[in-house]
Amino acid sequence: MRQESFDFLQKYLNNSSPTGFEVEGQKLWLEYMKPYIDEYFVDTYGTVVGVINPEAEYKVVIEAHADEISWFVNYITPEGYIYVRRNGGSDALIAPSKRVNIHTSKGIVKAVFGWPAIHVRKVENDKAPTMETIFLDCGASNREEVEKMGVHVGCVITFEDEFTVMNDRYYVGRALDNRIGGFMIAEVARRLKEDGKKLPFGLYIVNAVQEEIGLRGAEMIAHRIKPDVAIITDVTHDTQSPMYEKKTNGDIHCGKGPVIAYGPAVQNNVRDLIINTAQEKGIPFQRAAVSRATGTDTDAFAYSNAGVASALISLPLKYMHTTVETVHKDDVENVINMIYETILKIEDKQDFRYLS
Repeated sequence: MRQESFDFLQKYLNNSSPTGFEVEGQKLWLEYMKPYIDEYFVDTYGTVVGVINPEAEYKVVIEAHADEISWFVNYITPEGYIYVRRNGGSDALIAPSKRVNIHTSKGIVKAVFGWPAIHVRKVENDKAPTMETIFLDCGASNREEVEKMGVHVGCVITFEDEFTVMNDRYYVGRALDNRIGGFMIAEVARRLKEDGKKLPFGLYIVNAVQEEIGLRGAEMIAHRIKPDVAIITDVTHDTQSPMYEKKTNGDIHCGKGPVIAYGPAVQNNVRDLIINTAQEKGIPFQRAAVSRATGTDTDAFAYSNAGVASALISLPLKYMHTTVETVHKDDVENVINMIYETILKIEDKQDFRYLS
């Protein structure tokens, strides 16, 4: 990876972009994208779309989502402790002993998820942390002191953990789900520009908000763009570490390539174009079955308007919805390559219908 791309990746992942409050991350993404696109637009809730060939009638989308899981301040006790509510699929089990940032109008307030010491607990009676038992301590003595810091019900909270590289092989951090996707589609746009590729259609590079609470950003922007084709990228579970059941979760490896999804929301002809392109270009890939729904923005695009020919390319990831989400560097490059090469194979006004 070139140094400028790595620097952007690190800055983008370290920035907070919680669901419903993605604006600062979107600013960083758009600033990086501007040299590689012809124009852009932003919708009411913050989804950002970079466009190449905006005058073209036929429209192709490549998309990722910009938001990360987080928490809301829900209740402040008279003693100054803070109870929280989920914003997206946040996991109470990993919260105790984690450092957090509480985002307020006065700036960041530092806090920690506290937990009673092992010395004072009856360990044999221990239960897993739940939303009812986890709490924040921001160093205040009472509710009034907390409020003077600028903390109030509704303030959003993100984990403090930042990006690292492990064993010169893996990228590790919070919110790789799915800002790593935003990075990958931005790199596709950069390569198209720097390689001087001229597309016969309009390409819409979409960084959507609010995926973590129901694919909402994708739902809104799909109706605005009205694309003909959509290629979505998100993360999926590496199933090699302990506690995964391959019979139900599949056999997916970090480092063995992007994962191509099979399921009703995935348009078979678009999927086959991706597979054929990968085989022609020597790009490794894996396969996964997703049953009724993909659980990603693919569903929102596929079933929008009169139906959009959509496919999903997933990045294998370890430890989803933790602060140590982990992906293999080779997989990141291969997702970029796969989307880039597939885009170059799509023809103007290509008809992906099964029957015509």
